[in-house]
Amino acid sequence: MVLHLQKEAMVKPYEKMTLAQLEDAEDEFDEEDMKAIETYREKRLKEWKVLQKKQRFGELREISGNQYVNEVTNAEKDTWVIIHLYRSSIPMCLLVNQHLGLLARKFPATKFVKAIVDSCIQHYHDNCLPTIFVYKNGEIEGKFIGIIECGGISLKLEELEWKLAKVGAIQTDLEENPKRNIEDMMASSVRNTSIYDSDSSNSDNDNK
Repeated sequence: MVLHLQKEAMVKPYEKMTLAQLEDAEDEFDEEDMKAIETYREKRLKEWKVLQKKQRFGELREISGNQYVNEVTNAEKDTWVIIHLYRSSIPMCLLVNQHLGLLARKFPATKFVKAIVDSCIQHYHDNCLPTIFVYKNGEIEGKFIGIIECGGISLKLEELEWKLAKVGAIQTDLEENPKRNIEDMMASSVRNTSIYDSDSSNSDNDNK
């Protein structure tokens, strides 16, 4: 506790201030402090610029097939790109678009785009929709094709977030798969059914 208080005392008041607060409080510091503040301000400004560069997206944008190369495969180096190929006549596609729109705002460092599939791929089968591709540096790092791979017709926002995080496209704060309990229950049900079938089979053999 004492060590913590000592560290707090060593922190200059301006080190906790935002850029705007530093501007307003300039008259409160002496000349020696002002030199340190100027250095500190430059550091904070650089950090802000880096943050702004990282958070340059923030929305799910519509693109056309002829924009695919520039927007997706030739996107800026080290930028994660998530593209959803969809048809508006498929309810699951509309659900995925809704979730991706929310995730785009939550993870503005990642580029989220959507495109009507017919503008990108001719004669693409409905069974393969929704289709989500995850790109980085022109390479596909992950893909989810069809309703089952995308998470099912009851797909929750957190489940899609977890899927995209597992690929590496976003940095989630979720600590475990939101669908884990359901998957565990399903696995348990399958195991119990198998045991029951095995016991029934043995019982039938004993009765013969």
